Amino acid sequence: MFRIFGKEGYIFTDKKNPKWGIMSTILGLVAGASICLAIHRTYLNKGEALMQYGAVVLLALVYAVAGLVLGIRSLMEKDIFRIFPVIGIFLNVLTVIASGIILYLGVV
Repeated sequence: MFRIFGKEGYIFTDKKNPKWGIMSTILGLVAGASICLAIHRTYLNKGEALMQYGAVVLLALVYAVAGLVLGIRSLMEKDIFRIFPVIGIFLNVLTVIASGIILYLGVV
């Protein structure tokens, strides 16, 4: 038996958290944290970005695209809780946009 909001009861559902949705969320967190860390280290270096930070942004972009594909794939499954795929898609889209802006500003 489960305790839900202080009351005892049963949960009658066949829904589950999709493993690809959880993986999408994890990839989004890793990619977003990598970009934030690269931006922070560039700031500490007085705005001079090292080549390693560019490589980190490119790898984060690859992770974000892979996480986006996994999130969309898991969102198409039936009888699932949709929270992890939606969070994963949101984080990965933010990361793709951020890395695109960083790469655009680096070229210009």
